[in-house]
Amino acid sequence: MAERVETESRKLLGRLRDAMASDVAGQARLDKITQLIANSMGCEVCSIYLFRDEDTLELCATEGLNEAAVHETRMKLGEGLVGRVAKRRTVINTPDAPQAAGFRFMPETGEEIYSSFLGVPVQRLGETLGVLVVQSKVAREFSADEVYALEVVAMVLAEMAELGAFVGEGAAMSARHSQPVLLRGTVGQEGVAEGHVWLHEPRVVVSNPIADDPERETERLTEAVEQLRLSVDQLLSLTADKEQQKVLEAYRMFANSKGWMRRMVEDIQSGLSAEAAVEKEQSMARARLGQVNDAYLRERLSDLDDLSNRLLRNLTGQGSDTGAEMPVDPILVARNIGPAELLDYGRSLRGIVLEGGSVGSHAAVVARALAIPLIVHASRVTNDALNGDHIMVDGEQGVVHLRPDDTVATAFRDKIAMQAAAQERYASIRDKPAETKCGRIISLQMNAGLMADLPSLEGSGAEGVGLFRTELQFLVRNQMPRRTELAALYARVLDAAHGRRVVFRTLDIGSDKVLPYMKPHDEPNPALGWRAIRVGLDKPGVMRMQLQALIRAAAGRPLAVMFPFIAQFEEFRAARAEVDKALERERILGHVLPEKLEVGAMLETPSLAFAPKKFFEEVEFLSIGGNDLKQFFFAADRENERVRRRYDTLNVSFLTFLEGIVERCAETDTALSFCGEDAGRPVEALCFAAIGLKTLSMRPASIGPVKSLLRRCNLDDVRAVIHDAREQGEMSVRGAVMDYVRQQHQH
Repeated sequence: MAERVETESRKLLGRLRDAMASDVAGQARLDKITQLIANSMGCEVCSIYLFRDEDTLELCATEGLNEAAVHETRMKLGEGLVGRVAKRRTVINTPDAPQAAGFRFMPETGEEIYSSFLGVPVQRLGETLGVLVVQSKVAREFSADEVYALEVVAMVLAEMAELGAFVGEGAAMSARHSQPVLLRGTVGQEGVAEGHVWLHEPRVVVSNPIADDPERETERLTEAVEQLRLSVDQLLSLTADKEQQKVLEAYRMFANSKGWMRRMVEDIQSGLSAEAAVEKEQSMARARLGQVNDAYLRERLSDLDDLSNRLLRNLTGQGSDTGAEMPVDPILVARNIGPAELLDYGRSLRGIVLEGGSVGSHAAVVARALAIPLIVHASRVTNDALNGDHIMVDGEQGVVHLRPDDTVATAFRDKIAMQAAAQERYASIRDKPAETKCGRIISLQMNAGLMADLPSLEGSGAEGVGLFRTELQFLVRNQMPRRTELAALYARVLDAAHGRRVVFRTLDIGSDKVLPYMKPHDEPNPALGWRAIRVGLDKPGVMRMQLQALIRAAAGRPLAVMFPFIAQFEEFRAARAEVDKALERERILGHVLPEKLEVGAMLETPSLAFAPKKFFEEVEFLSIGGNDLKQFFFAADRENERVRRRYDTLNVSFLTFLEGIVERCAETDTALSFCGEDAGRPVEALCFAAIGLKTLSMRPASIGPVKSLLRRCNLDDVRAVIHDAREQGEMSVRGAVMDYVRQQHQH
């Protein structure tokens, strides 16, 4: 039976190929295909539904239903049996469609006389393009072989749609990759950029989904899989990195999987080419990937997806170097990217859009250091984008406009022009202090993480570096940097600062920043796990080496060192003891000690705000790490869009909590600053200054806008506005403060 169905399937695919090759318009081709499938499956009805937008399916061709319903019948994702197939990306096979859960009666189609229903998703690499349906009057459930045959046909339809075989009138039949697409993601680094797409991994084009000679195709597949196995074995023998070895072991397991190979050979027997068989399996893996919550399974399916890409490149000969030239204004689009690869692109990139990633990932750290706008979690972007596509990245709103229409492009350019004009305006106050109307001066510092950041110190008007992230030098290499290398780098940072204060934060790793050469620990909630100072105190060798490198780099100059993620007094004391040991060791070795040494801590956990008074007396300065503190204060993961946006920094409870920290530091005369994204938002910065914070550290581009607003406002007035809003029971002071700011603009 299986062989007969495969032969039937091959015959049908042969006819489909002829229909695809015929010189007719897209609609006529689609009509012909529904007729062929209905005849081949022995059914009265075959219909093809395609998406006209991301929520709406449209009947685009039918054999057996009322022709007048074509392009008129539409349904929402999840609506009716067809909508359910699309939403769940699964097959629906029922002998009695009108009685099936979710059935929706559409009188214009005339389908009520048909009892049996078989619907399969038309999908390519995890993206559902539409639904293929066959129906018959006889009440019967379609056999497993028939379902399989229809899935093979759906795969070919997906490839044909990708190649533009069904282009016709209307949104549902418009050319793929020609329509404007709006993608929403999460902001990894703020900023706006316009440019053209540069795909980090160019997509593999399968131009021959159907093949006549299954033996030859099986042979090609076997050779390509063998080549893949050899390359994985070779990489394994050359890799000392434990983490990479783990990934390669997973690759090896899949490359040797008999089930994977068997399914692809079956697909070839049905009439698919070797490439299409690989892509069919890859599409299935991606479809499952979207429905699996288990992190381990998701990782394995992701490994399978990556391995399929390698196999496709072996089969097609389409390597990463496609001969395409990088545009002059590249915006990098990728599923994910490592920090070293990102640094290779360097400042040539205008922006970065990732399908995966996270706001604390290595890539985000590098993007922030290079001040390149970054959007993460932009789902489907690698499917939708082609090399050279016009793209606009809005790192303020977390939005990507792919192939934008003229009205969107004009509005976006106006936004860029306004920002550029504002930056020019800010240049006039660059050398002036951030002095408020009431005579208070706020110190504005910048955050940095690479040598490349430091030219911004002059241009931005920053008074110093409030946070220098030292983990980047560790993240972008495959082995631990040497002390001499770090000392030379830190010395160059101090040289470039020309005497301005630089606060070096010691290694902040763990959570989502795992060093490639350190064994990762599988933790259920890494943000609350073994990270930052906890790693430093448990594995003091790295911390000691880093402290020695910093002391040597200072070479007699003032030095400021800050420990991350201190949650209690004893952790600070233990870290401070390591500094004293390092100083003593350097003194014994005859090295010059810093002229002045300040040792501080980051306040990122609510617990530290309630530390004993003795802690505030001993610590020389504190920096509020706003990003982490806010997520722990509100118990809202900053990676999770569903909860992150519910909580406002200017929420009365959070501001009251910050005021308590300001008061405790004032009592012991402990220097205090606020460091994080919120410090660079003008209205937030104004409120922080009003409640008594005298130092703010932010990205260089934010200093101009923050300084401009501070110079126009009276902090006593702002404090009164905050107080009144609190007294009136407001949840957030944002509305009241915004009203005050607008009044200042009018004067």
